[in-house]
Order: sequence, then structure tokens, then C-alpha cells
Amino acid sequence: MSLTGTSMGSGGQTARKAVNFGRTYVVRPKGKHQATVVWLHGLGDNGSSWSQLLETLPLPNIKWICPTSPTRPVSIFGGFPSTAWFDVGDLSENAADDLEGLDASAAHVANLLSTEPADIKLGVGGFSMGAATSLYCASCCALGKYGNGNPYPAKISTVVGLSGWLPCSKTLKNKLEGENEAVTRAASLPVLLCHGTSDDVVPYKFGEKSSGTLKAAGFQNVIFKSYSGLGHFTIPEEMDQVCAWLSSNLGLDGSSS
Repeated sequence: MSLTGTSMGSGGQTARKAVNFGRTYVVRPKGKHQATVVWLHGLGDNGSSWSQLLETLPLPNIKWICPTSPTRPVSIFGGFPSTAWFDVGDLSENAADDLEGLDASAAHVANLLSTEPADIKLGVGGFSMGAATSLYCASCCALGKYGNGNPYPAKISTVVGLSGWLPCSKTLKNKLEGENEAVTRAASLPVLLCHGTSDDVVPYKFGEKSSGTLKAAGFQNVIFKSYSGLGHFTIPEEMDQVCAWLSSNLGLDGSSS
């Protein structure tokens, strides 16, 4: 969850109430369009700051979509309004998951990807709370449905989570067991997790445990990269890893036209 620092609209609805998302920032591919990645910012941030950073990456074949989350009361801030993909009360092993908020944000991501051409590879990534939302999208993609049971439509090719955690981690393995198609989707979905060992906002152990939980649930292509001394922010070395991961797993060739 990004309380501070660099991390990188439209409307959506849940079953109970309207959710108003903020402005969406789009970075057009500088070369031939081969993939589209939705990138999700952290708590208190917006899509603009990440769009500026992503535009500098040497990935000419990616279209980046950087939405801004709704502004909502956030329990960890004592109910003070902030941009947040879902509500969070605290960062602990037993923290409750805001399924309604997670489903609404996962649906927003799927909606943003729904108009991409059929031959374009799709990815989701994020930082902190955005990473948590991205990993929830990975779970929905594997299960083929949202937490509320509605079908999940997006066909995601890869997922990236920086300095984040896996929501609903305690129930994921049980939900996947016995669901053959879901197990197959989980096994084939590449997931990159990166985390700094000195993260004082989202503890390093949360990233490490998220990786282990995904692997135990059947996600066979999970890579966990740790960065010694890194706090709750990103560095060029980490973004180089992201670039290499996306190029490989989205089949990018770097072509200019």
C-alpha cells in the first residue's frame, strides 16, 4: 500500500452502490502496438505520476493505461478520504478483505482492457495497493470469476506486483482446488513480485508470503525478486527487471512499426 512516494477516469458499479473512478492517463506505444498493460497506483496517489515514469521505459510496444482509483473513506486513515482501490483497516495477517471494493476495482481493470484488439496481449501491474489489486485480478483471472461469483472476462497474459501483498490469500488455494480449468489458468499465468527488504509500509514478509501462497495455490510461474535495503519505493534496477519480464512474457520484439 503506497502511503507516499512515486507510484504510479471513468465509472464502475458494484452490486450495492456506484463507484466513481478518477481520471485515466494513457501512454501510447511509441512503436508497433503489441501489448496493453493497466498499471495501478498506490494509496493516496493517482494515475498521472506513474504514467510519467512508465513513459520513460524502453518498451515501445506497450500501451500503458494508468487509471485513478475512487476517492473513499479509508479505515487505516481513520476514515479520512483518500484515493484507494479498496478499503484497508490495517496491514496484518488477519486484516479483513474489502471484497466489494476489490471486485469493483478488478471490474474497472477488466473494463479498461475490454476494448483492446484481439491480437493484443494484456497485462496488469501496480505498486503497493495497486500491486495488491493486480494480484487480486490474477486470482480472478485464474478462477474465472470475481469474489461475488460473477464471470471475470479479461484474458490476462502477465501480472506484476511491486511492494504489495495478496488479498484473500487464506482462501485462494481452497477456491482453486478441484477446479481443473482454474488450476490450468493459474499454472500458466506468469507473475512477477518485487519487494524491498527495508519496506516500512508493506513489510517485506508480506511480499514473500504472497509469493509462497500463489505457488502453493498452483501458480507455477511466480518469480519473487528481493531488493536489499530498498524501502517503499521503486528504483531503476527494479524497473529494469519489470521491463525484461514484460518483454519476455508479452512477446515484445521492440519493433518501431
